[in-house]
Amino acid sequence: MTRAGRIAVADGELHVEDTGETDLVPVVCLHSLFLDSRQFDEFAQAASGQFRVIRPDFRGQGRSSGAPRDIISVESCAGDIQSLLDKLGVTHAHFLASSMGGDVGVRVAANRPDLIRSMVITGSSARAEPADQLERFLQWVDDVGERGFADDVLATTMRIMLGETTLNDPAKRPIVELWTSRIAALTPQLKPAMAGVIRRRSALPLLEDITAPTFVISGEECIARPPEWAEELANGLPNSQLWMMPKIGHSPLLEAPDVVFPRVLTFFHEH
Repeated sequence: MTRAGRIAVADGELHVEDTGETDLVPVVCLHSLFLDSRQFDEFAQAASGQFRVIRPDFRGQGRSSGAPRDIISVESCAGDIQSLLDKLGVTHAHFLASSMGGDVGVRVAANRPDLIRSMVITGSSARAEPADQLERFLQWVDDVGERGFADDVLATTMRIMLGETTLNDPAKRPIVELWTSRIAALTPQLKPAMAGVIRRRSALPLLEDITAPTFVISGEECIARPPEWAEELANGLPNSQLWMMPKIGHSPLLEAPDVVFPRVLTFFHEH
């Protein structure tokens, strides 16, 4: 039975969902910006009886506490995750990371290799936001701060989070509608977390020292972290493999769970 509650880290608290089986190898799930630990609800069901699944909400997101500052960096989020796992007594866990979760995951892997058994990173990268895209995304942050997630801001966010094929596939309408409604419910309080992701520093220099086996998954329709960024990530890691998925966008775990989950679970079992 999943246990849920807040756990103190640094100067805040993280909401954590934990299936709690101490006799099973843990999988730590790190969600994407705009989503939360609910991104992994179906994965937790698929992994039931195989792995202990730990799903925190990042600081300033979901049901976790915020922070009294204008930006929540991915480095501070990595520190939060390290503190959380120390408090839970978790070491040598698998990591399943999506987008921002990958930014955090590679920093945890570099800082604390003892915590990482293997990683699956989806829809992510290791580079900083390019200058030509930075200004456009910072304007998006300002728009969220002024209006929240509505109208064109919501439409832009959904085009970033899901691939064009998924957005126009009648069979995938339920997942599109579910996450559209959840993102529409977000408030401008997310702005510090958005700023932290968009202003992230490059993690490319960290990659060569990360020895954990890593499976990088990318959608060919991803516009936020394009396929060449995923290739750069996989090429920079000494022990990695890359899966490029056609007709999938930024969120493979949401867009194609029937094919992604089995491969993720197999990868974890192999390591």
